[in-house]
Amino acid sequence: MIELPSSDEAEGCIQCQMGSKLVLFVTGHCHWMCDYCPLSENRREIDYMYANERRVDIDDWAAVLEEGRAMNATGTGITGGDPMMAAERSMEACRRLKAEFGPSHHIHLYTSIPFKPEVAQVLADAGLDEIRFHLLDLDYQRYVATMDACRNAGLMVGVELPCEPDKEERLFELIEEMRNGPVLFLNLNELEITVGNYDNMEVRGFNLSDEITAGAKGSAELARSLHAKVTDEYGYMVKFCTASYKDSGQLRRRFLRRGEATIAPHEQLTEDGTLIFGAIYCSPEDGEDWIDEIQEQTDIPPQFLYHDKDNDRIEIPLLLAEGIAEDVEAPVAMVEVHPTHERLEVSLVWLNSMRPE
Repeated sequence: MIELPSSDEAEGCIQCQMGSKLVLFVTGHCHWMCDYCPLSENRREIDYMYANERRVDIDDWAAVLEEGRAMNATGTGITGGDPMMAAERSMEACRRLKAEFGPSHHIHLYTSIPFKPEVAQVLADAGLDEIRFHLLDLDYQRYVATMDACRNAGLMVGVELPCEPDKEERLFELIEEMRNGPVLFLNLNELEITVGNYDNMEVRGFNLSDEITAGAKGSAELARSLHAKVTDEYGYMVKFCTASYKDSGQLRRRFLRRGEATIAPHEQLTEDGTLIFGAIYCSPEDGEDWIDEIQEQTDIPPQFLYHDKDNDRIEIPLLLAEGIAEDVEAPVAMVEVHPTHERLEVSLVWLNSMRPE
């Protein structure tokens, strides 16, 4: 069961649940190489950036801002790797995003580094609003001085951890240790078993909780027990995020938001956040002539036709494609894509028998 957001939640969490936060991956570098790290091999220990699913060159801020505009982002989550391994780049991201989208654009950042306390004010001055600490070895005291400095600098301070089933005793100790300290919220994430960490999780004896989600067996139950233990007297709030919600709920909402902002006249937005349309496949030299003929035969406005030269096809409304498929001497299909910059094709259904070889 997924809890609805409440007014006392961290703003970063509320906006993530809305799907309105740009996810800015600033570097794959990290000191620690945690065995449960879910990063895939194409992001682990690399040094380039991703704005949502879009890979961008280092310091290509124009592309980052373009992606933010494409989804009408209300905020940004800066992640990695560890963003403080590229601290100057992370702070420049804050400055650029605030300059483009205004002071209300909410920015949060994840780190596992207990950096020098004087850096906290520099982060705040750059425009950071919220910081989330991943406690290495669940060692809270190591971070207290840095957290205090962040609170004094005006940052919202939280802790975010995967809920490891074999660390139950230490996690219950931790929630007591954090009482009435600098931490304002604790996010417990269901431990995920992914392609990036599968071998390590197998060594530790973790299995999937079921065949539907990537959550490790026992993680959700432990998180709920910890959540139930913490009351208002602790001075911080606790939130639990399941693996399925992070993977499908938040991602789906972000796709829906980007789809709504970028949808073309000939496309339809599905409930899953994908875009569907019809397509007539043609040679590059025939494209413009065929568009003219389609307009002449159907009287459809030109803005509902798009010549995709990269994929050798004319994109049209699906309803039109279904209506003319048997009358066109060319392959006709229904195409479904993600509303991302790369427009990853997720399904293709042929509507007539003239499939390309």
